[in-house]
This record gives sequence, C-alpha cells and structure tokens, in this order.
Amino acid sequence: MTAPPLLEARGLRFGYEPGQEVLRGVDLTLRAGEILFVLGPNGCGKTTLVHLLCGCLEPAAGAVLLGGEDARALDARRCARAVAVVPQDLDGVAGVPVERFVLGGRFPHVPAWRSPSAHDRAQCRAALERTDAAGFAARTLGQLSAGQRQRVHLARALAQESPALLLDEPTSALDPGHQVEVLDLAREQAAAGSGVLVVTHDLNLTSQYAQRVLLLADGAVAAEGTAAEVLRPETLRPVYGERLWFGTFPDSGRPIVLPRGGDASE
Repeated sequence: MTAPPLLEARGLRFGYEPGQEVLRGVDLTLRAGEILFVLGPNGCGKTTLVHLLCGCLEPAAGAVLLGGEDARALDARRCARAVAVVPQDLDGVAGVPVERFVLGGRFPHVPAWRSPSAHDRAQCRAALERTDAAGFAARTLGQLSAGQRQRVHLARALAQESPALLLDEPTSALDPGHQVEVLDLAREQAAAGSGVLVVTHDLNLTSQYAQRVLLLADGAVAAEGTAAEVLRPETLRPVYGERLWFGTFPDSGRPIVLPRGGDASE
C-alpha cells in the first residue's frame, strides 16, 4: 500500500479581505524523499501558502492533510511532529539566546511540564553544527546578522525532526557559500526521507536543486513539473515579464535564467 504524502493541499482558497482571494484553488503534494520548489512573483501567495500548510492560517475552502490526516483535527504537538517551518519573518525574538531558541524546536517531543532531556539537548547541538551556527550558540538572536539568524531558524527546524520541512526564502539573506550549504543540507534531508518544500525567488538555485517545481501566479498554479519543464521562456515570461535571459549551465545542461537589464530586445 502506497504511503500518503507527507503533506497535501487540496483546493486551498484564502483571502485576507472579503472578495479578495490571495490563493484560488491551489493543489500541492509533498512526498518523502523529494525537494519541491515553489516560485512566483511578489504577492502571488507563496508565503500565505506556507502559513496555510503549517496551520498558522486556516483556509477559507479546501484542506491541508498531514500524513493523510486533516490538519484541523490535529493538536499543536501533532502538527509540529508532522511539519517544521523556517519562516521568512525572522523578527520578534531578539532577546532570546540562540541555544534556547533552537531547543524550542524540541517542543513536540518534550512531554508537558517536563524539562528537555539530554537527547533533546544533543539534537539541538547537532542541528547548530549542521547549519554552521554552533559558533554563536551563546549569543542572543538580536546579536546576529540576518544571515546568521536564518541559519539559526533552520537549526531549530532541523532539531524538530519533523518529516516535512517548509523553508520560506531560506537563502535570501545568505552569502553564496552559505546558500549552497543550506540547499545541500535540504538535499541531504530529502535523501534521508524527509520532504522539503522551498519557497524562493532564485531561479538558478531552483534549477540546480529542485526535483519538482510549482509556479504560482495570481494565486493559482500556473505550471508544475521538473525544473527543465518550468524554467522555460514560454512558461516564465507570461508570469515575470519579458526581461529575462535564458541559457544553460555548461556542465549539466540545466537552465539558467537571469534578469536582463537595459534594452531587453538587444
């Protein structure tokens, strides 16, 4: 019998104001062992989709299933055991020590009114090591750069040990070296059996790391497929406009897509 997807969205609809839908009937599946990249222009609903998938928002219509169960029937601990999130908004926790913040990712595994165990603390340290964040574990989050905070948020999500991992623009504040390290780590997680969803604007990291790509436009799915199938002029130009340059990586043949300044007709 085939296992259900780790995470599934069925016909999701959502709007922050009556009559103004941000998402319009979005379907999505995330299975164990895969990396799914979600693309789309600003305001198309990518972060709203993440908030719906992790239970921070409730859909106006449709459903989110975690391991085949309706997320609305699960309590906070069971949801957290199923899905971990690295959010785009990294504010609001400036005074919290890094190690304590990462240890908070163990919430679904620590019984109520109990202190974290030696195993919980070991998982926290291992997650900090994996994200190259152990060197500032004794600082507070407010003492870190945006890129360092991004790595700490990823460490917290890894410490949570949830099978589905949602990363909302996880490389936006990182230098190129740490960008590839984070996505190498995402690839390792998928190879170990997790399902990883990455929201990004970076089309070329998508080309190199995505097993499957979902393109959103105007709150709906505009295209879905492999990177080679989605990162094409006829698919991207109606969504992003004409000012794009298309090529291929010489060693792999994977697509390259760059913003094109000046006169795009030249």
